[in-house]
Amino acid sequence: MSNCVSVVLGQIGWSVTYTTQSICTLKGSTVELTCSYIYPSGTVSTTFWFTKNDAEGNPVSLSDEPDYKGRVTYHRDKKNGHNLKITDLRESDSATYMFRFIADQTRGIYSGDPGVTLSVTDLQVMVTPYSQMLPSKTLTCSTTSCSLTGNPTYTWYINGQSLSWPTSQQYTVWSPKTESYSCAVKGHEDLHSPVVCESGFYWDHLYLTFLFNKIRQFANFKVCLKNNDVMFFQVLRVKNAGE
Repeated sequence: MSNCVSVVLGQIGWSVTYTTQSICTLKGSTVELTCSYIYPSGTVSTTFWFTKNDAEGNPVSLSDEPDYKGRVTYHRDKKNGHNLKITDLRESDSATYMFRFIADQTRGIYSGDPGVTLSVTDLQVMVTPYSQMLPSKTLTCSTTSCSLTGNPTYTWYINGQSLSWPTSQQYTVWSPKTESYSCAVKGHEDLHSPVVCESGFYWDHLYLTFLFNKIRQFANFKVCLKNNDVMFFQVLRVKNAGE
């Protein structure tokens, strides 16, 4: 996470400090943006956050925007701190958010530039197919746009059942079965990725030949296929009575 950024533009004694410059978080989750502000004198009468201006160039409070209706909460404390909380995040919420306050004095209007850049992303499972010589596959729980803020850990699901391990972003599977996979960030298990279905590996002729040859190098085995099953037979030498 980035360090605090204090920006003072043109008005001595006025500033807004944001606790972070950028955040990447999940679609459907909740985010809180925080700042603090200072001003030389007077009383602050109005505080709000915005992403755009109206036709006359005046910032529009998020609480007045239809797209944010019922999803935005402001909280102002006594120490000149201000929080913006947005619930049920949408990818369309990705924008730069700035804080604005108005005090009862001449030129008592100030917007804290550059603001906080919020990026909203979704999860997806990416599959790296196995090679002909290695019938396994690597699953990656990736985001569709930005990289998630912090160092999240993950929960993997096979056929709808969660796994206690692994908790990493990648998961290597080796399964002859057709199974479904999905993933989620720990703490946001209700926001898991869409399910992907992967068929089990296919024991093709090239791979079987490779496998059989390797087995023959280390043991006296013969191998055959019967009813699509792999059968191994150890060749035993029977000693004559005279040996």
